[in-house]
Amino acid sequence: MARKRIVTTTINGRKNEFLCEPRQTLLEVLRDVLDLTGTKEGCSNGNCGACTVLLDGRAVDSCLVLAVEVDGAEVETIEGVAPVEGLDPIQHAFLEQAALQCGICTPGFIMSAKALLAENPQPSEAEIRFSLAGNLCRCTGYDKIVRAVQQAAETRVAHR
Repeated sequence: MARKRIVTTTINGRKNEFLCEPRQTLLEVLRDVLDLTGTKEGCSNGNCGACTVLLDGRAVDSCLVLAVEVDGAEVETIEGVAPVEGLDPIQHAFLEQAALQCGICTPGFIMSAKALLAENPQPSEAEIRFSLAGNLCRCTGYDKIVRAVQQAAETRVAHR
C-alpha cells in the first residue's frame, strides 16, 4: 500500500489540506474525504462530464485528475459557484430555462458553462454547443441547456 500524501490546495476560495493515496482521483477526494458531494460521479472514465470542476480556471473531469496533482492549485466545485447573496447567473438561468431534470449532469454543465463564459463572455450558439460537448445529459434535450447558457451570458454582460 502506498503512503498517503499531504495535498495543500485552495478549494472554493479556502485553503485546504487533506491526506490522500497517490491513486485517488480528485473526484474521490472531493466526495469521500472533503464531503463536497455536489460534484457527481457519472462514468468514472472522462466521457460524461458530470464530475467537471474548475482547476486553475479550466474545466476538467475530476475523475481523470489525481488528487495529488492539485497540490498548490485552485479548485472550484459547484459548491463554490453561488455568491453569498444568492445564485450565480448561470444557476439562475438553468432554473429559469428548466435546463435540468434528474440533476446528475447539472453541476458539470454549470462548471463547463462558467469556464466558457469566463473565457468568452458572449459565445455564439455554436461555441456554447462545442464547449459543452464533453457533458452528457440523458434526461433533457440540450436546447434548454444552451438557452440557459445564452441567458447567463446576456445577464452577465448586462451587469457589467
